[in-house]
Amino acid sequence: MKTALILDLDNTIYPVTSIGDKLFAPVLELMSEHRQSLSDADYETAKKEILRKPFQKVAEMCHFSEELTEKGLALLRNASYEGPMQPFEDYQSVRELDIIKFLVTTGFTKLQNSKIRQLGIAGDFRKIYIVDPETTEQTKKDIFQFIVKDFGLKKEDLLVIGDDPDSEIQAAVSLGIDCFLFDPEGRYDETAATFRGTSLTQVKELLF
Repeated sequence: MKTALILDLDNTIYPVTSIGDKLFAPVLELMSEHRQSLSDADYETAKKEILRKPFQKVAEMCHFSEELTEKGLALLRNASYEGPMQPFEDYQSVRELDIIKFLVTTGFTKLQNSKIRQLGIAGDFRKIYIVDPETTEQTKKDIFQFIVKDFGLKKEDLLVIGDDPDSEIQAAVSLGIDCFLFDPEGRYDETAATFRGTSLTQVKELLF
C-alpha cells in the first residue's frame, strides 16, 4: 500500500498550454528576434518544448546561442504569473485522497511559487520543493531521496506522478520507486514508467 505521493506541477496538476501564450510571449518574441541563429527544426522544437520542459533544457537541446540563452534567462528569472489558473479537472480526485503528498517541481523559484499561489494548491502538500537550476545543482532524484530519508519512508511507500519520462519518471525509475506517467494526449508509445494513464482518476486504484 502506498502511503505518500510525489507530484510534478507543470502539465501534471495543470496544463501549461492554458497560460503559455501569455507567460512565454516575451521569450517567443526573443526567439523570433534571434531566428537566424536557429535552424528551422530547432526553432519549431523550441516553440513546442518550452511548454513542456525547463527553459535551460530547451536552450541546450535546441542549440540556443549564449546570447539568446542569457537573454531568455533574464526574462524568466524574475517572471511571475498573476492571471487566473485552474488545475486539470481530474486533479480533484488526487486532491481528495487521504494520503501524504509532496510537490516537486523544476523551474524558476519566483515563477513556480506564483503558479502554486494562483492554483491555490499549497495546502494540498506536506512539503513543496522547487528545484531551481539557477540556484542549486540538486535534481528531482536528489529531492526524492531526501523525502525518503527525512520523512522516514520506504521507496515502496511512494508513488511518483508526472508527465515527463525524462525528468521525474526517469528519476523514480532509477531509484526503484513506482511511478505513474500522466499522458493525457497519448504522446509516449514506450515508457519505463511502472504505470501509465490518461487520467489522474486512475491514481486511486494504484495505491493498494
